[in-house]
Amino acid sequence: MMQAVGIRNEIRFYLNDREMRLTDVGADDTLLDFLRIDQRLTGTKEGCAEGDCGACTVMVGRLTPNGLKYETVNACIRFLASLEGCHVVTIEYLGGPNGRLGPVQEAMVEHHGSQCGFCTPGIVMSLYALWMAHERPTVQQVETALQGNLCRCTGYAPIIRAAQAVTDFGTPSSEHLTSERDAVTAKLQALRDGARVEVARDGSRAILPANADDLAEVLQENPQATIVAGSTDVGLWVTKFLKRLSPAVFVGNLEDLKRIEVGADAITMGAGVTYSEAQHVIAEHYPHLSEYWDRIAGWQVRNMGTIGGNIANGSPIGDTPPVLIALGASITLRKGNSRREMPIQDFFVAYGKQDLAESEFVESISVPRISHGHHAAYKISKRREEDISSVAVGMKVDVKDGVIISAVLAFGGMAATPKRAGNAEAALIGKPWSEQTMLAAAAKLPEDFQPLNDMRATAEYRMKVAQNLFRRFWLEQSGAEARLTAEGV
Repeated sequence: MMQAVGIRNEIRFYLNDREMRLTDVGADDTLLDFLRIDQRLTGTKEGCAEGDCGACTVMVGRLTPNGLKYETVNACIRFLASLEGCHVVTIEYLGGPNGRLGPVQEAMVEHHGSQCGFCTPGIVMSLYALWMAHERPTVQQVETALQGNLCRCTGYAPIIRAAQAVTDFGTPSSEHLTSERDAVTAKLQALRDGARVEVARDGSRAILPANADDLAEVLQENPQATIVAGSTDVGLWVTKFLKRLSPAVFVGNLEDLKRIEVGADAITMGAGVTYSEAQHVIAEHYPHLSEYWDRIAGWQVRNMGTIGGNIANGSPIGDTPPVLIALGASITLRKGNSRREMPIQDFFVAYGKQDLAESEFVESISVPRISHGHHAAYKISKRREEDISSVAVGMKVDVKDGVIISAVLAFGGMAATPKRAGNAEAALIGKPWSEQTMLAAAAKLPEDFQPLNDMRATAEYRMKVAQNLFRRFWLEQSGAEARLTAEGV
């Protein structure tokens, strides 16, 4: 039942060691501009302005049910209004007393991890967040943490050496972010008053609902509003297309959209769950998605971007819809106090059009638990890390007594929407589980899709790589790949 809440016309958060209370905040004001222009904290750089290069990386701490959590984010596409109740930490706050370098900075200097220096503040922020979580990180952990940070000067070898040597210069327990954790937690808790927040600047309005019930009410009051979750997509509307957002409804602070419930038959995630927040559940219950999940953008974007947002924007090249379709996922849509559920594959109607009524929003995603079948997920992109999909695929094939009894083959990047390959699926049903059967189904793929040529891939390439993935699926799932490797083929 929706209940009225109070309204506050002020954004409150902490920036390093200072409390900020802002009333003149537009929906499209970015954190990066606020830091560099308003606060003159110019250590945070602007490079790509789209969340790709990591030069703008800062850390944002927020209260969670498990305590205060700090995450790296891209300040260039993070909107100022979304920082309600948070603690923003910039490179200037990491130094030691009397202007001394902090441990991560010292390690970067001693191991020659910086040359021109432009990328260095963002890299230091990523390595600092990693170090706070893993005092002695592995090379793989370092490489994962740096997926969203580009360096064109030194290369990554000295940076990796620096990351692994940070503890030679200090310990996380001696850092002020550790020693002041309880104090910061208390300060952030004191900012909470349960109110809806509404601020504006030059006619641009930003609204932060108090909870999911309030969100439903806000959207009925503002049916044309833009919902902003992680802003990893909407942020580029502003930085690249100079689009004005108003009104914008920010939902990243809503804890009731961040719940993850592990049931006997399905796992239900709120639409506001980020890729990083879902990662442990994915690794435990859908292990075939673990490597795929790490290839969704970079660490900063995975900390911001939400599964619900990736579905709701309806992109034909979204990373999560194909694999969720293959798993038989469904979504719950809410308007006011009314809800309806549908298979996720039915949500995508046409390019830029989803089955979403005015004032309706994606509230949660339900994914069945895996109990049988062969499952796989593939992402093809120009860069292995930190890149948009050219082709994304989710596959599920059930076999009984050597015969295929069901199949779901879902593709992104092959059509105007994420879509199942119906003709290829039909070619599998009732056929023997064999390489020949998979290749015969691949030959049916041109009947399902007529891909487009664009900057990410040609139509010919998309079709060829999609067909080749049928053979890869067979080799992996049948064990043939392991046998060929053992034989040195």
